Amino acid sequence: MAVDIPTLEERYVDSCRQHGAPPNTEVLSALLKAKVKRNNHEPCSMVVFLDRVKDIDFYPLLDLLMEIDASEIDAVDIFNESSCVLNGEYALSLMRAINQKLRIVDLQDLSLGKDFLRDLSQRGLTCQALNLRSSHFRKLNLIGKFMQMHTLNLDFSTSLTSFREDCFTCMPNLRCLSMCETRVSNLWTTIAALSKLPSLAELRFQNCLCCYDTGPCPVSSGGKANDRTYSVQPQRGPLIEAPSVDGWILGNQNSTAQEAFQEFFLHNNVIMNPEFQNTTEDSSDDSEVDFSTHQQEFGLVELLSNAVDLQSEVPFCTSWTQSEEVSLKDAFSSQSIPFLQDIMLKYVSHHPSPICFEKHYREYMIASLPHLNVLDNLLIKEIERDFASAIFAQYFEYLPYRRNRKENVVDILQMREIKAIHNRIQTPKKKPSCPPGRSQYFYSRSLGAAKVGSSPWPLLHPLSILGNDSGGERSFRPRQFEYHPSNSSLMVFGTLDGDVVVVNHESEKIVSYIPSLGAMNSVLGLCWLKKHPSKLIAGSDNGSLKLYDIQHMSSTVADIYCSAGSATFDEFDQLTSVHVNSTDELFLASGYSKNVALYDINSGRRLQMFTDMHQEHINVVKFANHSPFLFVTSSFDQDVKMWDLRQKPMQPCYTASSSRGNVMACFSPDDHYLLVSAVDNEVKQLLSVDGRLHLNFEIASTGSSQNYTRSYYMNGRDYIISGSCDEQVVRICCTQTGRRLRDVSLEGKGSGTSMFVQSLRGDPFRDFNMSILAAYMRPSSKSEIVKVNLLASSDYAKEYSCNLQSHPSNSMGG
Repeated sequence: MAVDIPTLEERYVDSCRQHGAPPNTEVLSALLKAKVKRNNHEPCSMVVFLDRVKDIDFYPLLDLLMEIDASEIDAVDIFNESSCVLNGEYALSLMRAINQKLRIVDLQDLSLGKDFLRDLSQRGLTCQALNLRSSHFRKLNLIGKFMQMHTLNLDFSTSLTSFREDCFTCMPNLRCLSMCETRVSNLWTTIAALSKLPSLAELRFQNCLCCYDTGPCPVSSGGKANDRTYSVQPQRGPLIEAPSVDGWILGNQNSTAQEAFQEFFLHNNVIMNPEFQNTTEDSSDDSEVDFSTHQQEFGLVELLSNAVDLQSEVPFCTSWTQSEEVSLKDAFSSQSIPFLQDIMLKYVSHHPSPICFEKHYREYMIASLPHLNVLDNLLIKEIERDFASAIFAQYFEYLPYRRNRKENVVDILQMREIKAIHNRIQTPKKKPSCPPGRSQYFYSRSLGAAKVGSSPWPLLHPLSILGNDSGGERSFRPRQFEYHPSNSSLMVFGTLDGDVVVVNHESEKIVSYIPSLGAMNSVLGLCWLKKHPSKLIAGSDNGSLKLYDIQHMSSTVADIYCSAGSATFDEFDQLTSVHVNSTDELFLASGYSKNVALYDINSGRRLQMFTDMHQEHINVVKFANHSPFLFVTSSFDQDVKMWDLRQKPMQPCYTASSSRGNVMACFSPDDHYLLVSAVDNEVKQLLSVDGRLHLNFEIASTGSSQNYTRSYYMNGRDYIISGSCDEQVVRICCTQTGRRLRDVSLEGKGSGTSMFVQSLRGDPFRDFNMSILAAYMRPSSKSEIVKVNLLASSDYAKEYSCNLQSHPSNSMGG
């Protein structure tokens, strides 16, 4: 028989007497209200306000709550309205004592601390609705058991940037998730985390002005709410939605449950104002990051302003081949298009997270979460699902190399072995052949696609290179780096202090060290010789140009510098770039001028100075990979020009123009294409033979004239990687379709830090590997080279922290 409320009250008072604590008047009041509801034959619930409970009240209240499951009280709600004096460990113990009848946990104040959040994340709760607005999570790691939870609110958690790999794995019933005004920005890792929620039906990263929960806006849905009921409570505020799906709330949709959930959403969105929250707490996994919260309002027209031209032809489904493509005009009838346009015009967004500004954000989310019913308070209709599928197929790659489904690595290896056995038993005269329609790279690409598909959180590893000198351990400040062209373990980097350091990036050991000795400033130009793999050219911004042979250089910082393995060339003032031709006979230098210098490596002489090649300074010059005579110049005059030394460059072979200043250009490994990167994400691929446009990657611009963009090839010429100095993301795109494969986000650690991509390179020996020169825009910090492996999962990858430094010359060099 259930314990009645008067008996609970008597036992609570007895427990207070035993522990020498006076009965808490708020607890007695909550029991009285529950008793009144029971006497009126209403489902009764009890509300506990943690901010009205002190440590002295803990043990009597714990005894009371442990009896709730056996009592006639139907549900208990936990609220925290202001600064809480109760110990965080005590607060969690009270919540867990309630067990199955815990309904709502609303924690809008974060004074309970990082240990509270960590314990909550790892052990879970039995509540049905959880409010963690304005929490201090940086990487969300809710791995505990939240088996009954159907609603989670993380709005205004302005420290939240991403999700741990195992987040959301124990939330089988979560249907409603709200993350407005967070710092979440990466579509790929976000979808990987959300895909673990099998019941997720309503999601928002921004909210409609008139909506207080995650349900569909009654205005945009024409007054219809899909499978939801509405309850008007004039005494509390505007129209509020209450869930009606079985299992969402206790009491089978009784008015008390509706009122409780209305209280939950009103409490979250009306009473609570994030601008007045204390955000000074420091922590590790939950550490606060400075992020100015400001209200933003904009129409969906702006959000989707980069949507595909409805007249252009796109694949309707990700599984279709190019020959089966249909146009959006044909795919969607003239009656259906106004529906989408109507949504754009009516919707006004508030408190968007950065992910909402990603190009084709809404279509990507809808196509990736097929069970989602409502996104950002907008009901998802079937016509929009079809439209989203078409957009996804046109602009995104589900897996590398156009693979349409995830495959098991073991299965691929078995197929490859079976094929190898089949080839071995063929007659000697018969040449082994690939299966019809499959190239010789089919299995290696399938393996790569399978590994990338199983690793949504790529492994990021910062190189830790330290040297020992007479003053003790010394760290370096990289400014430029290059992989070795023939030794897969070597890399060279130049520093802001003029040092040149050759490292084994696998063992993180110094192979050769060349100190600046006051002769060099920041090293901006580096280039290995191909036929003489121990030699490299280094150039600094003060014009110094030297050739080094690493076989003659010390591997210890403290050793005396030996100049026997070096040669000096005539200076090139304000240098930004150097590059050696394919035969190791010549190299070019460019900088803050309109000129390019040609040097003879063997004699050490400057052969010629080509003057006035552009109208503005030439930031980068590159030789072709296979022709020793062809080279390209990229300038901030918006032109890229191809030149031929055999014609004694008087006129370019051709000129190709960008709409903004060009930061750099480079050839594809086979010289078939030319990759051009202009300011603020204007990235194009040209045919190197005549400069015709082959592909525009259509990366969204930021509007910044200082957002210097650099792009390089990866996996041979199959993919490009592109990053910019005002952004903390590297984008990976297919060179044949322009489709985005993935974004890699850089995340530093600590308060007030903002990262950017200063330079990057694809690993020439390892598919889906790259290195990024990353820096923080903060004084007295340093830059760092971060290795990225898309084939390996981070598996709780640790946040790398390093005090990085910004440098004013972000436009210089490649």
